[in-house]
Amino acid sequence: MLRLLTPLALLCAVPAAAQKLEAVDRVWAGNEVPFALVVTMDRIYVGYYDAARQLSVASRPLKSSWWTFTKLPGWVGWDSHNRIAMAVDAAGQLHVAANMHNDPLVYFRTTGAGDVRTLTRVPAMVEPAAERSMTYPTFLKDAGGRLIFKYRDGGSGRGREIYNVLDGAGWKRLTDAPLVDGEGKRSAYFVGPVPGPDGWFHLSWVWRDTPDAATNHDLSYARSPDLLHWERSDGTPLPLPIRLRDAEIVDPVRSHGGMINNNTPIGFDAPSRPVIAFHKFDSAGDTQIFVARREDRRWRVTQASDWKGFRWDFGGNGSLDFRLRIAAPVVDGKTLRVPVIRDGKPIDLLLDGDTLARVGERPGTKLADRLSARIGVPAGMQLNTVEDASGVAIAWATLPANRDLPREDVPEASVLRLVLP
Repeated sequence: MLRLLTPLALLCAVPAAAQKLEAVDRVWAGNEVPFALVVTMDRIYVGYYDAARQLSVASRPLKSSWWTFTKLPGWVGWDSHNRIAMAVDAAGQLHVAANMHNDPLVYFRTTGAGDVRTLTRVPAMVEPAAERSMTYPTFLKDAGGRLIFKYRDGGSGRGREIYNVLDGAGWKRLTDAPLVDGEGKRSAYFVGPVPGPDGWFHLSWVWRDTPDAATNHDLSYARSPDLLHWERSDGTPLPLPIRLRDAEIVDPVRSHGGMINNNTPIGFDAPSRPVIAFHKFDSAGDTQIFVARREDRRWRVTQASDWKGFRWDFGGNGSLDFRLRIAAPVVDGKTLRVPVIRDGKPIDLLLDGDTLARVGERPGTKLADRLSARIGVPAGMQLNTVEDASGVAIAWATLPANRDLPREDVPEASVLRLVLP
């Protein structure tokens, strides 16, 4: 099953008091940069930037606390886009891609299964000409278990989404054409593909005209049985690459309408219909959470929050300090629950599972809050987490994103901790 990990862990079934904390290393704390966690049947792998900002990978067996470390040739600056992506393929080899924001390929692969000390840099995957300006590296697996690597080729406002597939010892294009092409006028920012209970992959995205985050518009959707053939929700085939004029528009949110990339997660209701959560300005100019659900022959858009006087008026270039983060809608009894973090406070928005009528909201919970009582977080810093479906997680404190700009001071390194259920 395809699985994407995010640096935001909104839910955790294990109480913090029942979890074991284990120090891994001292790490860079000057700004938030997503680290990586991979858990297999017998090993744990962690990708991070150490106290000297160097790209590092640590690994240990599940049943032992003996870590193996390796340092790779790569150092992060102040850019919060330069996340780390990792995955283990069917042969047990570890793949690491990192430190790319409109940069040439930075990719490593082990030559000895399970041994991070054998990570070796691979200068090219498929086509060097399309690997000179890469952003948002992501590993995932298709329904057959094949390892897929996707990334954006080109800068914000002029990018293409490209998919590669691991074929034996090398990589090849998954599709002849890119998945999406902004035609040099815009970029698409994706959440997913997400595997649904229906066996299909579901994808949501927004279009963005310039590097200015305020220029996101037109929430879009596509689905696929195999990551090769894509279609609209009504079964109409979508030729590749998907362009704005052909895309299925879920909600035609205008540019500067209060919608931002990466905040369009896909969940599923009790009958397995896709539900997309996102935010935009309401008629009064306040920022509100909305959900869109595919019903019969159309997408139904419903307001999920009812906040007065709250407006997140973001814009400009560089990594933002997100005032809102949204997780995928989930079934919770007879309700549909949308977990949200607003200004650092977790909130659960509740909707009637049948009608999508707003039921109300209640205080939510997140792993970082439950761990904060045991992990000292310096003033002005935040506790970042990445959680695996197994319940294993990592946690580390940093200053928030700073629009990718240097700070006047360099903070002390923080401790990266492994969190075990």
